[in-house]
Amino acid sequence: MITILGPTASGKTAVAAALAARIGGEVISADSRQVYRRMDIGTGKDLADYCVGGRQVPYHLIDIAEPGTRYNLFQYQHDFLKAYHDITQRGATPILCGGTGLYIEAVLRGYRLAAVPENKELRAQLEGKPLGELAEMLAELKRKNGSAMHNITDVDTAKRAIRAIEIETFSGEHPTEGADLPEIESVTVGLAIDREQRRRRISLRLKQRLDDGMADEVRSLLASGIAAEDLIYYGLEYKYVTEYVIGRISYDEMFRQLEIAIHQFAKRQMTWFRGMERRGITINWIDATLPTEEKVDEIMRLA
Repeated sequence: MITILGPTASGKTAVAAALAARIGGEVISADSRQVYRRMDIGTGKDLADYCVGGRQVPYHLIDIAEPGTRYNLFQYQHDFLKAYHDITQRGATPILCGGTGLYIEAVLRGYRLAAVPENKELRAQLEGKPLGELAEMLAELKRKNGSAMHNITDVDTAKRAIRAIEIETFSGEHPTEGADLPEIESVTVGLAIDREQRRRRISLRLKQRLDDGMADEVRSLLASGIAAEDLIYYGLEYKYVTEYVIGRISYDEMFRQLEIAIHQFAKRQMTWFRGMERRGITINWIDATLPTEEKVDEIMRLA
């Protein structure tokens, strides 16, 4: 397998699709929000990138869950293995591509996970606690469990923090449960982009997505019956654009706060990737600003 990772706006999808087209591979998405149907602009699915030279590159784990549901890491591992085995049994090369470091690391390091049930008693105890206190509780559980499963800074709403605490609590009480995962050998490539270039790309892409109708996408999701709080749960674009659409904040406030949040998110992604390196995963970094074909050439040399 070949893994392509990088921060948001580094151009991962186009590189993965171009590589797949050249070697007859298929792309497995490692993005925690692109699994949701009809959440296209805000998650940056860039489906046009999968058409290379007039040929459609097969992709997996995009548009597999309904908006408003809570897709999780356990489900991702199950769905990843199903796609991985399907691709390899047909003699094609799987290309794992995305920016959700937790999903990527879970695959590469073979995390043992169990399906974590809802703990109503724990949720009742945590309900109403401020986000800062929940983050401290999560940090303590992570220290106790020796866990790398949750990046505390990614838990940006109380609901997400409570679910993370629920998972960490269950994992601490059931340390041996969960299926053994096969060891998957992968050449891992990271797309490196300097901070200022990354910031410029993020700001430009945000403007483009808003021009392309991201607010209308949110209005359509709300009109279909999805609760505003369920969209806000997904964070970033869906958090801030939903708050704008329902009148909590102005357009200018939405743009300014969202732009800052995406820059912070990209920084956290890089922190996670550096952590993966410290935890023993070799990432071969290449220049994200090279022409696509040159990046593909470099990846093929590494592979």
